[in-house]
Amino acid sequence: MGNPTGKITRRSFLKTASVASAAAATGLYGTSAHAAEFTFKYANNLPVSHPMNTRAKEMAAKIAADSKGRIELQLYPNNQLGTDTDMLSQVRAGAIDFFTLSPLILGTLVPAAQISGIGFAFKDYDQVWAAMDGELGVHVRKQIEAKSTLFAFEKIWDNGYRQITNSTRPIKTADDLKGMKLRVPPSPLWTSMFRAVESAPTSINFAEVYSALQTKIVEGQENPLAIISTAKLYEVQKYCSITNHMWDGFWFLGNKKSFEKLPKDLQDVMTRAINEAGMNQRGDVRKLNDSLVGEMKGKGLAFNDIDADSFRAKLRSAGFYAEWKKKFGDEPWALLEKYTGKLA
Repeated sequence: MGNPTGKITRRSFLKTASVASAAAATGLYGTSAHAAEFTFKYANNLPVSHPMNTRAKEMAAKIAADSKGRIELQLYPNNQLGTDTDMLSQVRAGAIDFFTLSPLILGTLVPAAQISGIGFAFKDYDQVWAAMDGELGVHVRKQIEAKSTLFAFEKIWDNGYRQITNSTRPIKTADDLKGMKLRVPPSPLWTSMFRAVESAPTSINFAEVYSALQTKIVEGQENPLAIISTAKLYEVQKYCSITNHMWDGFWFLGNKKSFEKLPKDLQDVMTRAINEAGMNQRGDVRKLNDSLVGEMKGKGLAFNDIDADSFRAKLRSAGFYAEWKKKFGDEPWALLEKYTGKLA
């Protein structure tokens, strides 16, 4: 049932990928020999080898065991059920029961969700978890529930700090991004931030990123190192700049009607298992991201550090922080700055 210590090694990472791929092809991780009383679909956009899916497989087994076989959670990784925007529509309609999604893409439906992705806001993970497990997270979850058919579990999962890769030049200061064609997820905040540094952002769903880079539709993209590695983007990129330009996570979203079909005791079983898996996955992602720089250097990707102050100054002068403070409102912005310090 996975690695009990939660430690990720390269060997276990690859072993998980190969073992899981056959099961993932069907989208079914069987958790019970008998028909379950409640069967749910959980979908995501990440490769089977990503810590999200190794922990989700463990989580599905725990849910089956703790519910004494009454609940079966079927996993559909790697965009099997569509793009992010497709799956968001499906979970809203109840065709999918659970879905993990970046707060920034969720922002297309619940604008308040994007606040955790403000550029160069969180200086480190201590600030991130204090905010997301604290008042900022509570605020966002209330907005998700108020504005949609969805709800989010308490513990947000980790995607990591995002870095910029491209096939043209190292990015060291904000000026190096001028005019660069960059893939960004379909999110107003991402587009706004990269326009503020005068690059040319293009929204492309994750399922099409590799081919867009390969065919030079875009020069670069930005993602956490774990995704750059598991999606093998280093095969079609030359440079990786450690920008840490935004922290990104995954809200574990549920369809309210689907979840409410469960008796309270089984809701508790699922909630406990999902939040626990999210906490374990946070540790996995951090360890994995820390180990990947050396590994991808070995695959030919050139790494460099950046001058973060040049980016913050550019975003301030372009009015990026002031614009988003106005969009989110004074109260949510004050909640963000409670954890990050002054931005605008």
